[in-house]
Amino acid sequence: MLLLVLLGFLSCYLLCLHYGRKRRDGEPPLIKGWIPFLGKALEFGKDAHKFLEKHRKKYGDIFTVQIAGKYMTFIMNPLLYPYIIKHGRQLDFHEFSNQVAPVTFGYPPVLNAKFPGMREQIQRSFQFLQGDNLSALTESMMGNLMLVFRQDHLGKRREEESEEGGWRTDSMYEFCNSVMFEATFLTMYGRPASTRRHSGMGVLREDFVKFDTMFPLLIARIPIWLLGRTKAIREKLINYFLPQKMSCWSNTSQFIKKRSELFEQYDSLGDIDKAAHHFAILWASVGNTVPATFWAMYYLVSHPEALEAVRHEIHSVLKLCGVEDIDRDRDIIFGRDRLDQLLYLESAINESLRLSSASMNIRVAQEDFGLRLEGERSVAVRKGDIIALYPQSMHMDPEIYEEPETYCYDRFVRDGREKTDFYKDGQKLKYYRMPFGSGSTMCPGRYFAVNEIKQFLFLLLLYFDLQLEEGQTKVALDPGRAGLGILLPANDIRFRYRLRTA
Repeated sequence: MLLLVLLGFLSCYLLCLHYGRKRRDGEPPLIKGWIPFLGKALEFGKDAHKFLEKHRKKYGDIFTVQIAGKYMTFIMNPLLYPYIIKHGRQLDFHEFSNQVAPVTFGYPPVLNAKFPGMREQIQRSFQFLQGDNLSALTESMMGNLMLVFRQDHLGKRREEESEEGGWRTDSMYEFCNSVMFEATFLTMYGRPASTRRHSGMGVLREDFVKFDTMFPLLIARIPIWLLGRTKAIREKLINYFLPQKMSCWSNTSQFIKKRSELFEQYDSLGDIDKAAHHFAILWASVGNTVPATFWAMYYLVSHPEALEAVRHEIHSVLKLCGVEDIDRDRDIIFGRDRLDQLLYLESAINESLRLSSASMNIRVAQEDFGLRLEGERSVAVRKGDIIALYPQSMHMDPEIYEEPETYCYDRFVRDGREKTDFYKDGQKLKYYRMPFGSGSTMCPGRYFAVNEIKQFLFLLLLYFDLQLEEGQTKVALDPGRAGLGILLPANDIRFRYRLRTA
């Protein structure tokens, strides 16, 4: 029997070698690997950045790689990015997202005859994360951050008063996760009618982390029934957002209200399906924002000169607002327009995003065609192939960013303004920092996400002295989520904090 199985596998392998894809004239170099179907998936998953850089040096700026049954053509030169991003008709993202997101989060595809016009209405709902609507959302987030900070961290407990110098210790990622998860949840979905905070938020967060751990496998279309208790955990998370529960919450954001109204227009959309859509927004709201907040905090705390420069900027802007004395028992009114004045804080956040983001911008070819690039250059593309931009390679390019592995909090400030001119081969780049995607597929919540991180750090630096505990190794990036956004830390780190007296 074993011999028959081995012979069968060998036959399949030989068939794949014989009938597998072969490079045609005009197509980029083809890298298939020796394992049928998987191709280079394992090597890519181990460290995508190193893998792509190795093949860029060997094959040039454009090459095609077989990864888990898909053929992905990588465009490695950022000067070519505009040629990919402007292709709307022949290169589409929605086909891919409509296949992957429903399977991952458990709702029916929106590109379905049963839901006419739903995708367009969902896209329009994102306007409530931008423009004038962003101001109200930002104000709500500040109030909820103050609520969580005040009740969990600003009050002095008796047992802490005797601690040396009033210092408390915590794990940094856990600290960021607990604060940002709850404050974001309250801002987006609201609060119970009778209390200011949801009970069981810690359990909800723990279940979310368990689901999020399996997220890369779900995106890779591994059947959920193969992933242990993931299906049961997802069902539990979805049930938290059933319409009868959400209808009892107050102070819900206009964004979520609009989506709820939209879902009610479709009789064929069940309560579980509606709840699954809301759960997907929870992941979109915190799945990348929490690790981004961690990295922004970690780099600042581990670089005291950067921390003090940003703290000085915060106090300077507060003085301009007429705020001299800080009262921990009262909310600080610090709106979106004031946040925009914190140039060094925003630069510090953008620098941490540059170092930690590993998103992959993808488009699916809708037909066989010649992809025109600069001048007369073009490459042949096949229908169904994925065209991919991998901005981490650009973020770590020493020609674009001097000493790219070094954290430089003021890298994106020059002469009192945001620095936007970065160059490759002597040409100014249109796209030089891309943690949020590109073109029409750029994250619609990116402005809110950056404001959230700003507000978190603003309050943290305003109220606390911060130090890393001694004797710890530096935090490393975990490459396991390459292509999906912000990389998680490979390890957490302990830090100390205490209330500032001046």
